[in-house]
Amino acid sequence: EGFSGGEKKRAEILQLSLLEPKYAMLDETDSGLDIDSIRIVAEGINKVKKNKNMGIILITHYQRILEYIQPDEVSILYKGKIIAQGGYELAKKIEKEGFEGVIQ
Repeated sequence: EGFSGGEKKRAEILQLSLLEPKYAMLDETDSGLDIDSIRIVAEGINKVKKNKNMGIILITHYQRILEYIQPDEVSILYKGKIIAQGGYELAKKIEKEGFEGVIQ
């Protein structure tokens, strides 16, 4: 209680490191964080992923965290279905052009 958003997110990454699951689903980890906190949390996720050989599904609405965490694959969900898949270039395209070109 009383922790900032960034402190809570960092604590979640610490828990992830200690619990060592095979896979982790991180839902909007970047939500409510300033740019410095996003970078710090992303560095923590990268360390955990590398050191623990962990699979991570990262759900985000913004491309900014992906500047620090290079995804192996990007999937776009719309109305409960995957409508597009690709690499990091897909996330950059959506950041530049919006979802309109993908949602049809």
